[in-house]
Amino acid sequence: MNDCLFCKIIAGQIPSPILYQDEAVVVLRDINPQAPLHLLIIPKKHIASLNDLSDADDALVGLMVRRAAAIAKEHGYDEPGYRTVFNTNRDAGQTVFHIHLHLLAGRSLAWPPG
Repeated sequence: MNDCLFCKIIAGQIPSPILYQDEAVVVLRDINPQAPLHLLIIPKKHIASLNDLSDADDALVGLMVRRAAAIAKEHGYDEPGYRTVFNTNRDAGQTVFHIHLHLLAGRSLAWPPG
């Protein structure tokens, strides 16, 4: 965790504009946006990947998903649509090993992705 980028941002060791914050999560813009709206919902608790979740984390993951839905609605994307994505491990595109939920909206998103 000492070398975790998101832990350092959450601790204030690396400056980054935080768009939203509460006791459990922070929301940041993705530095390589793939849609007009591309935000990251990041738990303050360090969890390396979805494979490391426990039963005790169920409420946290639910909170992350609900926060993504609320943000999409705030930006007017609840009706046209948006995508949420958790990447898990390298082959799936996870580059920071601290779970985070991508929220993408503002353009038509193809299926299947990537």
